[in-house]
Amino acid sequence: MPSYDVTSDIDWQELDNAIQQARREVGSRFDFKGVESKIDMDKKAKTVTLWCSQSEKLDSLKDVFQNKTVKRGLSLLAFDFETVEDAFGGSSRQLIKVQAGIAKDKAKELISELKKTKIKVQAQIQDEQLRVTGKSRDLLQESIGVLKELQEQVKIPLQFGNFRD
Repeated sequence: MPSYDVTSDIDWQELDNAIQQARREVGSRFDFKGVESKIDMDKKAKTVTLWCSQSEKLDSLKDVFQNKTVKRGLSLLAFDFETVEDAFGGSSRQLIKVQAGIAKDKAKELISELKKTKIKVQAQIQDEQLRVTGKSRDLLQESIGVLKELQEQVKIPLQFGNFRD
């Protein structure tokens, strides 16, 4: 039976490159003169931290970060922006969770939405990915179309691969 895998991965090297470019741009911009700012990535915790010594400049820092990630081909759906926190001395910090892998609750939501469409495919959770199987290629391609439409609803970027006939 034909099958394919649905994953939600992020290219960590591209994310690192985007962060380096954002740091460089912030360092050379006139509106950031005299303002301390940091963009740090923790790959193990799957987080990016934006910090700025002036709280009103944090939105500009976030905008630069988003522009650089989009230009590097990363989807903004992969980032879960937390609320802005006040840090010491009038500075502000924002934590961004990087969504790599499909969480179990999101996977269950995808499976239930796929079942609602009445397409005759089966989906099962395997670690942080989904495996979808069906009787024909046409059914699988139809299910891929449905899942692509669901990306915005579940707020995670999906990649489709490992197609087997």
